[in-house]
Amino acid sequence: LHFQIPNEETPIRKIVQILKSQNVTRIVTEATGRYEHAFVFACDQANLPIVVVNPVSIRRYAQAIGVLAKTDKIDASVIARFAATIQPDIKPIPDKQSRLIKDLLIRRSQLLEMQTMEKNRLQILPKALHRSIKTLLRSLETQIKTITKQIDEAVIQVKHWRTKTEILTSVPGVGKVLAYTLLSELPELGNLNRKEIAALVGVAPMNRESGTWNGKRRIRGGRHRIRTVMFMAMLSSIQCNPVFKRFYEHLKAQGKLPKVAIIACMRKLIVVLNTMLKNEELWRHRTA
Repeated sequence: LHFQIPNEETPIRKIVQILKSQNVTRIVTEATGRYEHAFVFACDQANLPIVVVNPVSIRRYAQAIGVLAKTDKIDASVIARFAATIQPDIKPIPDKQSRLIKDLLIRRSQLLEMQTMEKNRLQILPKALHRSIKTLLRSLETQIKTITKQIDEAVIQVKHWRTKTEILTSVPGVGKVLAYTLLSELPELGNLNRKEIAALVGVAPMNRESGTWNGKRRIRGGRHRIRTVMFMAMLSSIQCNPVFKRFYEHLKAQGKLPKVAIIACMRKLIVVLNTMLKNEELWRHRTA
């Protein structure tokens, strides 16, 4: 059965009621740049088992089963087959406050990126344009401070965010931005084992082997935004955190390239943070 409805409140409410009457075990939709949010949140509010899947996974599945054409009807059929065959895990949809914090963090990152671009332009463009650039830089700085304050105020309103932030920021080198990013982008933190959490972030080296050939192991996949923030935090940690400073220097002494050593430190950090949240313990209670 295939049909279409407008992506509007009333039609969505009607389809949700139909789905509730069918006793479904899994509803799968692909992420479409927030276009899916209205339907997803309506399903979640109705306690329906909704799963949002990366569209890349759907496309690769379609190619694997030989479906190369792409129309709305074909896509719906492929997603249905993907749901029945792969049965992706049903994960909780973040609550409204958590979604707000995530959106604020994304906006802060966007503003920082624009700020960096303007600073670069200040270095290369003629002085006649400096006044315009500096005006925009002042505006961006004000907006960044405002957004950062809004994030702090939003976090304070959620008890489990406050508690987890206190645990995470007890680690020297882990600031509020990294803590908020982890809680927003990695809700699995504290619930998985060390190998699973490292693979989820994308800091676990993957084997590349075939027969007698052994390739160089590299990190793959994972959550890019988390890795970006963690990389910057680790540059601070290897300066102010004696545990990670010693580990970094040990890796360098073994001949590891600086970037490889930093990635290894990031892997160690995410494993440590995962354990701390799991055990609800602060850094000062740890020796490594």
